[in-house]
This record gives sequence, C-alpha cells and structure tokens, in this order.
Amino acid sequence: MNLQSNDFELFGLAQRFEQDRAVLDAKWKELQREVHPDKFTAQGAAAQRVAMQWSVRINEAYQRLKDPLKRAAYLCELGGAPVNAHSNTAMPTHFLMQQMEWREALEDASSAQALETLRQNVEHSKQDLLNQCAQFLDVKGNRSAAVQPVRELMFIEKFALDLDRAFDKFE
Repeated sequence: MNLQSNDFELFGLAQRFEQDRAVLDAKWKELQREVHPDKFTAQGAAAQRVAMQWSVRINEAYQRLKDPLKRAAYLCELGGAPVNAHSNTAMPTHFLMQQMEWREALEDASSAQALETLRQNVEHSKQDLLNQCAQFLDVKGNRSAAVQPVRELMFIEKFALDLDRAFDKFE
C-alpha cells in the first residue's frame, strides 16, 4: 500500500461512480484488519504510529467512497474538473427556481404529509442527478460535465437536512 494512492487504488477498485457498497464495506474491513495498530505492538511505538496513519487514511478514503456525492466530487477532482463549491456559486436559473419553490413549500407545510410529499419530490430530483452523475462519469467519461449535477446535489443535500429537521415539529 502507498499513502499517495488515490482512494480507488487504495481499495483496489475501478475509478467509477457506480460502486457495490457490500464490496466497498468488505474491502474497508479487510484493510482495517491489515493495519490495525494492535497488530504492531511487538514492533514498537513507531510501527503503531504508522499503522494509525494508515488506519486514518483508510477511514478517510472509505468516507469519501461510500457517499455517492463525495465520490462523484472526488472523481471530478481526479479527472481535473474540481467542483469548487466554495468559490463557484453560480447555478442555473431553473434550479434556483426549484430551490425557491421547495423553500416556500417547506415554510408553508402544515402537516407531516405535506413534508413527506416534498421529501418525495426532493428524493426524485436527487435520484435524477445521481443518474446524471453515473452517465457523465461512467458512461461518457466526461468529468467536467458531471460538475454541475454534483454541485446541484450539494444544494439538495443541504435542503434535505432542513427538511428532516422540519419533521421534528410534527412528531
């Protein structure tokens, strides 16, 4: 293993958006078993520190690979098309209008059923964007084109958190 390997290389996976979660989980467990610091107690503190670095590196890679949004953004970055979410805030008008409609619906929701309907709409949009990411990243190999759906997914994830919090007032 090489600390400089990208996450996919570290896990022995193809650089693809679509990943089998069970395979990813199994590989994570296998890698963690290999580098667990307790396995290196007889080799001294330095070996344990190195094992701990590996464990941290493996966990960071796992967190990135298991989350579809983080994985898509990482693939864009690896392909020379960084998402730049903090510095590039321009979004298409139709997407901003949709966000405004969702925010209004969230504010106006007077029941858990209204929130559930909104959640279904948001989830449908999220699935559409994830499918776009899969198309751009895995089928077309166009990482630059995947940047926009990734950025839109980031907005949707933030909205979904607000939506989840809104359910609390009806429970």
